[in-house]
Amino acid sequence: MTRTITVGLDGSPASLAASDWAAREAQLRDLPLRLVTAWEWQAPAFAPTTGLGVPVPPSDLQRASAQRLLAQARSRVGEAHPGLRIDTDEIPGLPVPALLKAAEAAELLTLGSRGLSKAAGFLLGSVSHAVLASCERPVVLVRAAEHGGHEAPAETSERQATGVADSRDVVLGLDLLRPNDAVIDFAFDAASRRAARLRIIHGWTLPPYYYGGELMPDLNDGMVELVRSELSDVLRPWQDKYPTVEVSAQATIGGAGRHLVDASYDAALVVVGRQIRHAPVGAHIGPVTQALLHHAVAPVAVIAHD
Repeated sequence: MTRTITVGLDGSPASLAASDWAAREAQLRDLPLRLVTAWEWQAPAFAPTTGLGVPVPPSDLQRASAQRLLAQARSRVGEAHPGLRIDTDEIPGLPVPALLKAAEAAELLTLGSRGLSKAAGFLLGSVSHAVLASCERPVVLVRAAEHGGHEAPAETSERQATGVADSRDVVLGLDLLRPNDAVIDFAFDAASRRAARLRIIHGWTLPPYYYGGELMPDLNDGMVELVRSELSDVLRPWQDKYPTVEVSAQATIGGAGRHLVDASYDAALVVVGRQIRHAPVGAHIGPVTQALLHHAVAPVAVIAHD
């Protein structure tokens, strides 16, 4: 079965931005685009208690609404990307289980994220958050620029309109303590397809070698060299596999989250990992990924791994 680039639609500007991003990704990968939406509506969790409940349309009207949404999105995307194979599917059920099911046959799943403001950044929303926390396929979160207040540069808009790949940096948040092949390979592959530079950011913490409040210079320099050496060792086989990808690697003191957010302002894509944890209660996203999702400007790819 041919995998697809799948995008979940709900009619919001963020989900339409996600469909635009997914269409370009489908062209980069020479794969079909699949537009999906769940047509079973769910009453708001915090609805006013009027005694009458929250009115939910009959199922035939819900499905008709989903079909209209998909038809409009297919027409819009098809006009911007002629020649791209576009499939549509309205899936019975509530959004989270429907999207998780759709992701099983996807190369990656793309979802929209609603932006709040320049200061607040992402508002993931309950559906996107729940899907991201449980999905074992790569998930890309795309923010609608008009919601976040961060408009794409004019040259980027022109590239998108003409179908030319975005050559801005792909950014990878790399954990040297637990480097994962799937995460690294995704980032290198994304940069290769875009003919873009791969910018790698690793955050690390200095050991408590202090004397009178001052770092001991020799020990500090030694730690820096050790981290740089480890970074080179981890990246060497990937640079051999992707020889055309220009790599810029930096080890930053402190958590990587803030540095990844800063890098997202002029990036084509930010790639991070999420360790799969089958916990009895809830799911794990991780503090760095969580911070990035709430504040990043560029699309964020979250790669689940064991």
